[in-house]
Amino acid sequence: MSTSSLVRLAAAGTVAAVLTIGAAACGPADGSASSPGSSGPAGGKATTAASSAPASAPAKRKEDKPAAKPAFKGDGTFQVGTDIQPGTYKTSGNADGMCYWERAKDAKGEVDSILANDNVTGSSYVTIKKTDKIFKTTDCKDWFTAGADKPGTPKTSMPGDGMFKVGTDIAAGTYKTSGGDACYWERAKDALHGVDSISANDNVTGASVVTIARGDAYFKTSGCGAWTKTG
Repeated sequence: MSTSSLVRLAAAGTVAAVLTIGAAACGPADGSASSPGSSGPAGGKATTAASSAPASAPAKRKEDKPAAKPAFKGDGTFQVGTDIQPGTYKTSGNADGMCYWERAKDAKGEVDSILANDNVTGSSYVTIKKTDKIFKTTDCKDWFTAGADKPGTPKTSMPGDGMFKVGTDIAAGTYKTSGGDACYWERAKDALHGVDSISANDNVTGASVVTIARGDAYFKTSGCGAWTKTG
C-alpha cells in the first residue's frame, strides 16, 4: 500500500481508534483400444484378429462455474454510477492486511474527499451510496455484489480477521476469543463504515466475550484470533 493510503486512513479515522457508544469517534481418459490378437488353426495359416473398437468415453462434465461474476476488480478508481453502480459489495480481501478501499465525495484525492475507508484483512463488505462519486480499491481481491452467491448456513465460529454478515455468514449469539495484544471488534448497523454505523466496539487485550445481536447487520474483528459461539 502506498504511504498516501496509510496517511488518508489515519486522517479519516474510520479504523484503529475505539469509538465507544455515545462518544466521539478483510479430462476423462478415453478408453484404450484393445491390443490386436492372433489365432491360427492347427496346420492352417495364421490370421490376425480385428482390433476391438475403442470403449466409449464417458461424457464430459460441465466445469463448475463460479456462483457469480465479479462486479469490479480489486484495483482501480471507479466513478459511481458510470463504472460501478451503487450497492453493497463484498471482497475476500487478502491475508496481509494491505487491501485498502475508499469511498469519496469527489475525485480531488484530498483527505477531505474521503467519506469512509478501511484497511482490510480477510473478508469485507462496503455499501456504496448513490451520492458517492468515487470508489477506490487497492491490493484487494475482486469485489462481488453482496448476496449474489447462494446463501449457506450461518456459522458459529470465526477463524480470524474479517467482516461477517450476521444471519448470513455467522449466527447471532455470544462469542468468546482468547484474544491477543491488539484485538479490535465492532458490531455494526450497516456497511457504510461511518461513525454512525457502529453499535458498539472495543480494543481488547487478552480474552474477550461479545454478544452479537440479531439486529446487528455486521460483525468486524481484527487481531482477535478465532471466535467460538458459546451461547
